[in-house]
Amino acid sequence: MKKVHSVEEYIEENTHYSEALELLRSIILSTELEETIKWSFPVYTLKNKNVVSIGAFKNHFGIWFFNGVFLKDKLQILQNSQDGKTKAMRQMRFESIDDIDKNVVLAYVNEAIENQKLGKEIRPDRSKKEVVIPKELNDALKGNSDLRSAFTSLSNYKQREYCEHISTAKREATKQARLEKIMPMILNGIGLHDKYKNC
Repeated sequence: MKKVHSVEEYIEENTHYSEALELLRSIILSTELEETIKWSFPVYTLKNKNVVSIGAFKNHFGIWFFNGVFLKDKLQILQNSQDGKTKAMRQMRFESIDDIDKNVVLAYVNEAIENQKLGKEIRPDRSKKEVVIPKELNDALKGNSDLRSAFTSLSNYKQREYCEHISTAKREATKQARLEKIMPMILNGIGLHDKYKNC
């Protein structure tokens, strides 16, 4: 998708739905939300918090509610953006300008604004996942203080990569071979997959 720098440019790029996008835009701008561009889409914010976005695709266009999971949705018109992946976001999808009921759209947007003011939002889970150290690596760490020190200074993510690398091996010989291979990497503060990153 082409990078756009303004809402006007975004609407011009989507000529097949430009009139409908203008209508949705005017409904949203009748509220207190502020208009901006993020990820090359028009996004509407309240105190720099994303509330709704509009977007057009090949066969449909719509409004995305960033924390739509909290909307009452009495009319049962919202869809999960990506079932199984999206926890909070919901979309109101249209196929033509005739599908847009201004009053319904405005009611849903106003409810989303109120929810934002109340602080209703799902925050991404940034908690550290527990590192389960396999026996083979644990034994090596106990017997080598340099290795233990280097391992504990690695990020939680890199520690988990090493632990999973060993624990996923089925045979004991493979676990030992993997352990021998990763020990110098740990001592050098290198992550298991660092060489594939920044390529």
